[in-house]
Amino acid sequence: MRTIARRGALAAAGLLCLSALTACANEASSTASSGSGKSDGKGTKVKIMVGGLDKVIYLPAMLTQRLGYFDAEGLSVELLSEPAGVQAETALVSGQVQGAVGFYDHTLDLQTKGKMVESVVQFSHAPGEVEIVSNKASAKITSAKDFKGKKLGVTGLGSSTDFLTKYLAVKNGVKVSDFTPVAVGAGPTFIAALEKGAIDGGMTTDPTVATILDKKAGKVLLDMRTPEGSQEALGGPYPSSSLYMQTDWVNGHKDTVQKLVNAFVKTLAWMSSHSASEIADKMPADYKQGNGILYAKAIESTLPMFTKDGVMPENGPETVEKVLKAFNPNIKNADVDLEKTYTSEFVEKAKG
Repeated sequence: MRTIARRGALAAAGLLCLSALTACANEASSTASSGSGKSDGKGTKVKIMVGGLDKVIYLPAMLTQRLGYFDAEGLSVELLSEPAGVQAETALVSGQVQGAVGFYDHTLDLQTKGKMVESVVQFSHAPGEVEIVSNKASAKITSAKDFKGKKLGVTGLGSSTDFLTKYLAVKNGVKVSDFTPVAVGAGPTFIAALEKGAIDGGMTTDPTVATILDKKAGKVLLDMRTPEGSQEALGGPYPSSSLYMQTDWVNGHKDTVQKLVNAFVKTLAWMSSHSASEIADKMPADYKQGNGILYAKAIESTLPMFTKDGVMPENGPETVEKVLKAFNPNIKNADVDLEKTYTSEFVEKAKG
């Protein structure tokens, strides 16, 4: 009887293992297409890391999900969040996720490190960033020429806010070694650092900017939320927030990538025909932090940065390369193949 019982138990265990393996295999096959060009089918799973889901500059990620456009394309998209774009980049290159919503400039930086990554849909043609200075430091910092000796907040070291801060310094005659970048994230951590004097100023985005101005905790030094602001500060259009992915993965999963781009292009078109208040109403309630009017105002201030169709702005990659070459020795001494840092293939099909 014990032998029979033991055999029965082993058989049951074997069935459980087989079921688990089958489930894992099914999940793996639905996580990404095989690259055969055939339809992935409804519910294809994709993980996307965002460099701050509640940041207005990355608003299309959550908005696309809230509008149901991922579902309409037969995708099951899991949106994850890290406080800085550089951490989203790390998650992508380590294989934790299939895509990253972050700044396009990471694709150039990664290419110099032997990592081929490309933007597949461009959300913006301006950085959407603002250089804020504390009230206490505002008399001493009237332009980027005054960065010397100052502590300047960035979301993370190696992040796009770090890149842009260094460029603005160098452009205005200040060496990158002459000031101290301080990683303070965004939102409450940035505001606390500004109010406590841990930083003299820093680069951040909405809704952090709107909150600081509402609290009268700081003043705007440079505003790059519009194409005009980007032109003045950086000398041209600056493609920033985008969906970028590893090139090998893109080439092997074109059907999935096309569906993602279709969804995002629909969202950008929807944004261009709706008001900031209507957009705010679609977002999660906690993004408003108890002040819906202020949140809508933050969206309104940042809306000019977004493209209407996901197309890479003309001369945008060249502006980004110029900015990075000004302070980044890896890129300054490298021949970056800009054509390999983005693709228009999927956006053109989505528009058609």
